[in-house]
Amino acid sequence: MNYNSPKEIAVEFAAAGINKSRMPFLHFALIAILGGAFIAFGGLLSVTVAGGMPGVGAANPGLIKFISGALFPIGLIMVSITGADLFTSDCTAFTLPLLQKRLKAISYIKLLIYSYLFNFIGTQLIAYLLSTGVGLFDQEPWQSYLHQFAAGKVNQDFTTVLIKGIGANWLVCLGMWMGYAAKDISGKCIGIWIPVMLFVTLGYEHSIANMFFIPAAIYSGADILWSAFILQNLIPATLGNLIGGAVFVGCAYWYLYLRER
Repeated sequence: MNYNSPKEIAVEFAAAGINKSRMPFLHFALIAILGGAFIAFGGLLSVTVAGGMPGVGAANPGLIKFISGALFPIGLIMVSITGADLFTSDCTAFTLPLLQKRLKAISYIKLLIYSYLFNFIGTQLIAYLLSTGVGLFDQEPWQSYLHQFAAGKVNQDFTTVLIKGIGANWLVCLGMWMGYAAKDISGKCIGIWIPVMLFVTLGYEHSIANMFFIPAAIYSGADILWSAFILQNLIPATLGNLIGGAVFVGCAYWYLYLRER
């Protein structure tokens, strides 16, 4: 076959988690910084294109959502192909070996925290230096689009963001899962693209992507407080992402394909 079976995917996904857990700290930190940066690049592309089409958006709001969704997956494709690290996909990658008893619980927690923090550094490099820092959001219609987009993410109740976070990382980890099915670059790109396009188009909440979108809006003058970003979006989105990746993908596929009977 020119693709991996679900059982083979589960084995590969778990092995990827084990390999990351054995990396030297600085190596892991670097690939996590790169992972955050690549996701931010995908977000930057989606804002630049979708935000530059206000007339189309006014007449066809669903089309603008799809255009944004179609472009954003480039970030996760870069993460996967280059071997970068992403907290959200780690929610599955580390859960599988944890349930196999090949990874200790304390290592599981530490690795997720390290990934999260260094992903944040990577997203800020793009949000501050390569977006706002070079004036990409100084002009209309991009500034208004980004500010409204970010405000919409912050102005939701905790439970709504939590549930949207579950949906987002369920789909992101399925994207990585489907990427592992492929044995060539084009197949990997298509496998990742489909679920990630779906989550962005539906407006679900991805914590690492939001580390780009909302700070980029703040840096460019949006009336959003850092405390509002963290409390009203980042915390519930992160918790939802953890549930979506660890439970709906990690636990589900461990039970189906890796559990010793």
